[in-house]
Amino acid sequence: MPKKRSGGGLTGTQQAAKFLGVSVLAGAVLAGIALPAAGVLGLAAKGTVKGFDEIPANLKRPPLSQRTTILDSKGGEIATVYSRDRTVVPLKDISPYMQKAIVAIEDSRFYEHGAIDLKGVLRALNKNATSGGVAQGASTLTQQYVKNVFVEEAGDDPDKVAQATQQTLGRKIQELKYAIQVEEELGKKKILENYLNITFFGQQAYGVEAASQRYFSKPAKDLDLEEAAMLAGLVQSPSRYDPVNDSEEARKRRNVVLQRMADVGNITQADADKAKASDVKLKVSRPKNGCITAVDGAGFFCDYVQQVFLADPVFGKTREDRAKIWNRGGLTIKTTLDPQAQKSAQESIKSHIYQSDQVATAVTMVEPGTGKIQAMGQSRPYGFGKNETTINYSVDKKYGGSNYGFPVGSTFKPFVASAAIEQGLSPAQVYSSPYQMPYPASISACDGKTWLNDAKSNLENEDASEIGPYGLKEAMELSVNTYFVQMIEEIGLCPVVDMVDKLGVVQGNGTKLPVAPAPLTLGSTGISPLVMANSYATFANRGMYCTPTAIESIRTADGESLAVPKSSCERAMSERTADTINTLLSGVTDSGTGRKAGLESRANAGKTGTTDERKNAWFVGYTPNLSGAVWVGSPSQQVNMMDITIGGQYHPKVYGGEVPGPIWRDAMTGALANREALAFNSVTLPEAPKDESSGGDGDGDGDSDGDSDSDGGFSPGGRLADGKPGDGEPGDGDSGDGDSGNEPIPGISVPADLLGGAASQGAGGGDAATEGQGSGSGGWD
Repeated sequence: MPKKRSGGGLTGTQQAAKFLGVSVLAGAVLAGIALPAAGVLGLAAKGTVKGFDEIPANLKRPPLSQRTTILDSKGGEIATVYSRDRTVVPLKDISPYMQKAIVAIEDSRFYEHGAIDLKGVLRALNKNATSGGVAQGASTLTQQYVKNVFVEEAGDDPDKVAQATQQTLGRKIQELKYAIQVEEELGKKKILENYLNITFFGQQAYGVEAASQRYFSKPAKDLDLEEAAMLAGLVQSPSRYDPVNDSEEARKRRNVVLQRMADVGNITQADADKAKASDVKLKVSRPKNGCITAVDGAGFFCDYVQQVFLADPVFGKTREDRAKIWNRGGLTIKTTLDPQAQKSAQESIKSHIYQSDQVATAVTMVEPGTGKIQAMGQSRPYGFGKNETTINYSVDKKYGGSNYGFPVGSTFKPFVASAAIEQGLSPAQVYSSPYQMPYPASISACDGKTWLNDAKSNLENEDASEIGPYGLKEAMELSVNTYFVQMIEEIGLCPVVDMVDKLGVVQGNGTKLPVAPAPLTLGSTGISPLVMANSYATFANRGMYCTPTAIESIRTADGESLAVPKSSCERAMSERTADTINTLLSGVTDSGTGRKAGLESRANAGKTGTTDERKNAWFVGYTPNLSGAVWVGSPSQQVNMMDITIGGQYHPKVYGGEVPGPIWRDAMTGALANREALAFNSVTLPEAPKDESSGGDGDGDGDSDGDSDSDGGFSPGGRLADGKPGDGEPGDGDSGDGDSGNEPIPGISVPADLLGGAASQGAGGGDAATEGQGSGSGGWD
């Protein structure tokens, strides 16, 4: 680069030579940081200034942090997020008035001097000396730019920011040397462009483009004289001259800038006088930052995208590395969210459950075959107010969800059935399926272990009329508990463990499910709606499981494409098994417990679920091209959904097919509107013999009405017998409050802090970090 300065400034070598004189150097430094000149020589003589030549030669200029835009799958904006609201623009897109105004008020000799303005230094020294205090500084625009680079690099770390702004001789000398370098490398126009893009203008606006949009709702290239002068005046003290909070102070400061522009010949005095006579006219645009501003209730999906970015090594080796990239921003993230599906989900939620209700709902939709998350919403909005929350009920704790998810009840039964069919069990298999029975004395588990029913626990069906024998078709449609426990007694626990592993089913805290009948048959443990929707998508995809994904592409501010995590697909079961499950679950929505969820003129299948004391109700269902899960319950697990009003409608008892089912039906209907109605590859199920006198009407999802004594924190209820200590499922020994006189369901105890995020959300309508799952034996559906 040429070292000749435009405007006749000194070269870098000349600048350095000037500053190697101790007294001159110290005086310039003190003037530059607006300190009195007294004691200059003595201070410098003490050797407090670091040697000029010892300062590193190159100034690191990190990319400026900018806003990140999150888009849906059609390119529509979901939200913008940023650590600093900034949009970098070239000098040609900044009003000439703005360029002249900032130079006039901050460094009128900018085009005449080099990195340091020696005339300005002497003038400041004289002014400060005669005033007896601090009256004037002498930092050039280039020096100010270098200081802003230090601040930008410090980010939001308060200690680093303090170091970047400390008023010391060493820091000032460092700025001066880097200013010389910048002048030589960039030239005046680029320095001015960089300065206008990095500077803070108040009201959370960094850079002139963001400032122009904030105060005047227009791009920086369209700023007129008065507007440019007002913004230029803000730089000295954004809070003092803030026109939003003190228009009179802002007007005075603007007029100082206008007069200075006239004094240096940028505008005529007449133009300055005319502009000074005008009022401050604002058209303020409030900041729209963060997932709280997301459209169509997509705040939780927006937050999920951020959590995925911070957690996935594809974006950086460590979480700190990934956080730096996210905070730097400037990204355009195209996601998998389908605007039609998202809007439909939110409309369905609002029509069925009120934000102020005792209970909440979460709805998640996933595309089979791709794992693309197409909708994610809930009835309590993203926020910090009453009946709001930042806990995402749809996802695991790792991604900002509840600590343990929610017990899923009988929506777990298709996993048992698919495991049994994969083991060669016929769909015509008949079990006695009594209304009430003890758990088997023992059930084979994995690695040669055996689960033992030490507690002599019992279970029962929803209705006393549900008495076998049953075949699989009727047992699935009526959600007969005893049938599936007899099934798992025959096939053992390990095939179910293997199946849920292949389907990506984990507890809400990310751990594997306990190896016991209650969690592996009747859904007593907490699982997230996203996991449930995605696992059921495997049935729709004829046995191919695909990992869920939320991000399609990412582009940086420079137009570079970043690698993104892709969905990976593996076969979890045979096509025949999946087709059989699809046929079975189609019966649930056609004539079983999910009748109220059934879709018209479109193949659909699903399963209802209701847990102990009706603390959770579920419907998980799918078509060949979309899978969705709906959970309804109290996030704190403290509400029994009996004699309850939800969405303005009274319910004596809540069933999975009654409240979640219609939410699913309406959400899916809108999401699939104008999309092809595909068919399942159905199979013919063999008829199983059955006593005609048995069987209920199938209205109850197999729920126990909460009247058994298995209401939650139950006793160990069984153990794995391998001679090793600690294999029994932990529990608190609570035998429940029911009247059946039975032993509790064997399973697992549930921690008191079942729900909540990493931090308390006390304002979120009971969503504090200490929220508990409450009951969790949950196998009653």
